[in-house]
Amino acid sequence: MAEQIKTKVLIIGAGAGGYVAGIRCGQLGLDTVLVDGGDGLGGTCLNVGCIPSKAIIHAASKFETVAKAANGGTLGITAAKPAIDLAQTVAWKDGIVKKLNNGVAALLKKSRVKVIKGWANFTDAKTCTVKTAEGDIVISAEHVILATGSEPVELPFLKFGGDVMSSTEALAMDAVPKTLVVVGGGYIGLELGIAFRKLGAEVAIVEMADRLLPLYDKALTDPVQKWLEKHGVELHLGARAGGFDKGQLTVTTKDGKAIKLKADKVLVTVGRKPRTQGWGLENMGVAMAGPFVKIDDRCATSMKNVWAVGDLTGEPMLAHKGSAQGEIVAEIIAARERPQPASDRVASDRAQERRFDPVTIAAVCFTEPEIVSAGLGPLDVEGRDDVITAIFPLAAIGRALAIEAGEDGGFVRVLASKSDHRLLGVQAVGQHVAELSNSFAQMLEMGAVLEDVAGVIHVHPTLGEAFHEASLRALGHAIHI
Repeated sequence: MAEQIKTKVLIIGAGAGGYVAGIRCGQLGLDTVLVDGGDGLGGTCLNVGCIPSKAIIHAASKFETVAKAANGGTLGITAAKPAIDLAQTVAWKDGIVKKLNNGVAALLKKSRVKVIKGWANFTDAKTCTVKTAEGDIVISAEHVILATGSEPVELPFLKFGGDVMSSTEALAMDAVPKTLVVVGGGYIGLELGIAFRKLGAEVAIVEMADRLLPLYDKALTDPVQKWLEKHGVELHLGARAGGFDKGQLTVTTKDGKAIKLKADKVLVTVGRKPRTQGWGLENMGVAMAGPFVKIDDRCATSMKNVWAVGDLTGEPMLAHKGSAQGEIVAEIIAARERPQPASDRVASDRAQERRFDPVTIAAVCFTEPEIVSAGLGPLDVEGRDDVITAIFPLAAIGRALAIEAGEDGGFVRVLASKSDHRLLGVQAVGQHVAELSNSFAQMLEMGAVLEDVAGVIHVHPTLGEAFHEASLRALGHAIHI
């Protein structure tokens, strides 16, 4: 007979949204069960996405630096020609993932969250059966938080398997392929394509749109395309991939010509889709918004006390969005389920009123160079005459030049309301600009105006000075240009 568990909160999915919700529920004293049926604690991001990909990207950049030093020297430094043992690199990456997995497990244990490893299947909105290695467990809960995440989109004519890979398999290869074709010119394909080019692979990119990273404006993506062209990456824009057979990928070019691209490996990165199949979502009675679970601004679904967070709920499909949603849902549930004494009732009421309504969710592409976007960009304000736009080049920043980050066309751009100077958006492209993303998001979230940014004494020498100077330029008095 299956084991029976009753709990206050049941969380399905241990990714960035699910495990954060679990920790916060535990901190707030809620009896909580977390079912991990996917990639492991930390989900896609920690196990097969954000963290491992950035580790491989970092290793590739280190390799490229040594390779430059071996090819005539750089910055007065010379070195012997480097070699890469990708299996060792992957083992190092796996060590980082394991350390973080253990950290998440320890945090959940500290918060007294019961973690069950297995695949859940719902029979109704509040009851599921989890198949574990030790047998079935039936769990019923008062509140359910759905955090099942997303998975790579598979093309019907390029099924995953063998030499056709998703990003998951690409991050586990034990050798650098001689030739790699990336299908999809979005951020995942470009990040990994650039990394493998740095490691010595011959790389080609096939993208249906007329340019790379089509969700970003051309000024942001041009430096990335220039890097690709300079480093011999073959670009096929406005092109369609076809079948893969005998080491060759069929591609229809922009002008309709059919060509064959040699490929030891094909990496398909045409997007991700919410993980809605195989766990009984159809039995829960929740409303959908296209392929996503429909939620309101509290992350509540159409079914009472069923909540959803993260990639399952729609774009942007970013880990930090899921984590923020998970935290808010935990606090809303706690405020409802644990009546406060009169002295704390105001705080409890405020928690129940919490809404997921951020001013911005900043996004970063860890390409070469990196791209950051927060808030509105030029494409969002096209045709408006009530917006000030100002750009400051990284080439005019001392720190950028001193770390070879100012010569690739990088810049920081601000958009602000012409009437009251309130910041509407901030973007940047350049080496290491990912570290500016939190400053951009913070200023937008706090409702800063240009004068606020201009009035902050930015540390010298740092890349952040470009944010300061861009704001000064929007006000008409930049110092260093």
